[in-house]
Amino acid sequence: MEVVLDGHGLTIEQIAAVARDGASVRVAEHAREHIRASRAFLEQCVTEGIAIYGVTTGIGEFARIRISPEQSAELSRRIIYSHSAATGDPQPPDVVRAGMLLRANTLAKGYSGVREKLIDTVIAMINKGVIPYVQEKGSLGVSGDLSPLSQFAEVAIGEGRAFYKGELLSGAEAMKRAGVEPTDLTYKEGLGLINGSQMMTGGAALLVYDAERVLKNAMIAAAMMLDALRAVVGPFQPAVHRVRPHRGQAAVAANLLRLFADSEIMKDKTGKVQDGYSMRCTPQVIGPSLDTLEYARGVITTEANSAADNPLFFADEGAYYAAGNFHGQGVGLAMDYLCIAMSEIANLAERHINRMLNPALSGLPDFLVEGKGLNSGLMVAQYTAAALVSENKVLSHPASVDSISVSADQEDHVSMGPIAVRKCTEILRNVRTVLAIEMMAAAQAYEFYDGKQPGRGSKIAYDIIRRAVPPLVDDRVLYPDIEAIRHLIESNEILDAVEAEIGPLDTARADT
Repeated sequence: MEVVLDGHGLTIEQIAAVARDGASVRVAEHAREHIRASRAFLEQCVTEGIAIYGVTTGIGEFARIRISPEQSAELSRRIIYSHSAATGDPQPPDVVRAGMLLRANTLAKGYSGVREKLIDTVIAMINKGVIPYVQEKGSLGVSGDLSPLSQFAEVAIGEGRAFYKGELLSGAEAMKRAGVEPTDLTYKEGLGLINGSQMMTGGAALLVYDAERVLKNAMIAAAMMLDALRAVVGPFQPAVHRVRPHRGQAAVAANLLRLFADSEIMKDKTGKVQDGYSMRCTPQVIGPSLDTLEYARGVITTEANSAADNPLFFADEGAYYAAGNFHGQGVGLAMDYLCIAMSEIANLAERHINRMLNPALSGLPDFLVEGKGLNSGLMVAQYTAAALVSENKVLSHPASVDSISVSADQEDHVSMGPIAVRKCTEILRNVRTVLAIEMMAAAQAYEFYDGKQPGRGSKIAYDIIRRAVPPLVDDRVLYPDIEAIRHLIESNEILDAVEAEIGPLDTARADT
């Protein structure tokens, strides 16, 4: 697969393909025309002696100080050095590759004033597998992801550190082994490498990609639970959702009907009129998370295809502007919202687990195991789910409501978007584990129905789980079972098999 960059049409799926699957990248020829025009205009401005932020002036609070054109290359290098101040563990390779790709796409848009040589160096690093050592903490999500992108920029100029074929090397050695010539720097190119939101946007794009699959697994887990508890199916009928027409809610209800269709277990309702909220309102809870995901997808896709840089050079207008397109507030808010939406998925799943384990609510054996007293069954698996749900609640506190003034009050509002991205990453990990426990409980509940079969989609999920995890007859260590099912969720093995049987699950995307 090849991804062609022009600053306009990059998708979430393409970002994931480059970041994780090694898809190659090139710049569209028509985009190169814009890059050249923008560069020519910048050079004209320098020749005319115009004061240009970060080109012929210092940066941040030092914007008041003029820099001679002869000092511009040294300014670019020193900008990278001074801003490489990150800390913490290294970012995952896929996040770094996504960030590099998005920076290349911003430069390909043709408003940054850099040379083609610079973007070609970044493209070569992506295609030949040079992954800069970029630490996870230190960006405020404004003025660009300055610290992490500076660590990437160090490698682009043949310095810093980078991974190549899994080995951590000096940036110079990694570039040499990969056969990539480091770039030199001239006007604006220090800022051109670092002054944008691309590292947090790259991480956010991968979270959007993953969250869609987590939500599909959440619907499968919910269908298994509804099947196991012989839910009343009236709340999922199309008429109910037609008169409250939220896209996500209707999509979830329709998916659930398909997933537990033809269930032999659900035929016997034992006279029930309606179920508890966590069962009956499953579409009304998961549905808004789908709608939130669609909102986040739109924000991140727009940001990925934006000129998130400063200053910007508009050759066709003969104008340059020092502005604020580096500010990551939109990404931060979208990720904070996604944190909340995904936390709610785990909240609901834990309540589903509780209903299956409590005999007063399920009509099934205590904690889904015979021999009560001697056996504790899945009792403590719920404790794990509850602990993760509680942790998610803490992590859902929005990062974007915080701001700390920096750079002598020149940069007096910041987004904290990278923190929202990191929180959301941890929340998704927790949600996958809670869903694994929900699926484990539902599969165990099926063992008490004397061979009656669950619905079409639920049966596929059950069969895959049973290939990895046997039924619980007597107590055994549970964490390997939880991890095995979590892996089936993370690898999309359950999802792929279910969709092969019943067709793709609807996630209420506007482009479907």
